[in-house]
Amino acid sequence: MKPPKIKPLTHKLVVALGGNAISTGDHRGNIPNQFEQSRITAKHLGDLLDAGHRLIITHGNGPQVGTVLRRVELSRHEVYPIDLGLAVADTQAGMGYMICQCLRNEMRAREKQLDACTLVTTVLVDANDPAFEKPTKPIGMYYDRQTIEERIASDGWQVVEVPKKGWRRVVPSPKPKRIQEIDLIARLFDEGHVIVCCGGGGIPVVYTSDTRVDGVEAVIDKDLTAAKLGIDTQADTLAIVTDVERVALNFGQPNEQPVAALTVQQAQEHLAAGQFPAGSMGPKIEACINFVSLSTTPGSQAIITNIAGLSAALRGETGTRVVRE
Repeated sequence: MKPPKIKPLTHKLVVALGGNAISTGDHRGNIPNQFEQSRITAKHLGDLLDAGHRLIITHGNGPQVGTVLRRVELSRHEVYPIDLGLAVADTQAGMGYMICQCLRNEMRAREKQLDACTLVTTVLVDANDPAFEKPTKPIGMYYDRQTIEERIASDGWQVVEVPKKGWRRVVPSPKPKRIQEIDLIARLFDEGHVIVCCGGGGIPVVYTSDTRVDGVEAVIDKDLTAAKLGIDTQADTLAIVTDVERVALNFGQPNEQPVAALTVQQAQEHLAAGQFPAGSMGPKIEACINFVSLSTTPGSQAIITNIAGLSAALRGETGTRVVRE
């Protein structure tokens, strides 16, 4: 007698797409290119849905927000400017539209219906977060000295000089405290819908009185928000999609060592030792540590890999897995 077939393990997934999942360095990143890349991403996400996994999708938006801010600069003498919060909101909606459309079309091609929606999402941060005292996140374009001095005088910008490139605005990057729409997101997830939300880390807001919140000029790390999203929706897996198949120790050095798995303690030790720089892999590892450490869902895990390797990573064949112990 043949042994009974074992049903493959399925997951409640938060998939955090990096910017390369929507726009690549091979193109100028215009809208047709972004749709083309979104269709490729949708094929891989469709494979996850076909395997029975349930998805919440979030994404970076750095290149897209940069383009919005450039438009603001070029048109500042013709039309009213928009602030950073509206720029994040606009890109959340636009990128969510692209992802949902491409994903619906992909599933229709597989003769399956899909309920997918985009939710413009705000994230509460602490007005007393130390990040507000020392802005570090560069945004927008590079400026010459004269222009940047005009922006400092007119708009109160804080800036940093980038050698050989010019001056650039920097804003705070506070930690996410609460996803304002989390109850709605969790309900839609539990009902079986695919949700695109928290794009770009969410639109940061702060309490300005006991009963009022307002937007604040800041940028939240999208992977840290993705970890919170996974915890609060009781997902069992956080999948951070980037441009490498596996995390590596001694990255870029002759003794580079790809890593298949890390415990939370090992990840913390390598992070403290400087193996994962703050400007690249550091926030991703921190997000994985946060998710696995704080999740109450049994068997929680975090995975870092590229979009093409995501299905295989869920089967344990590639990627870097972070587990409790």
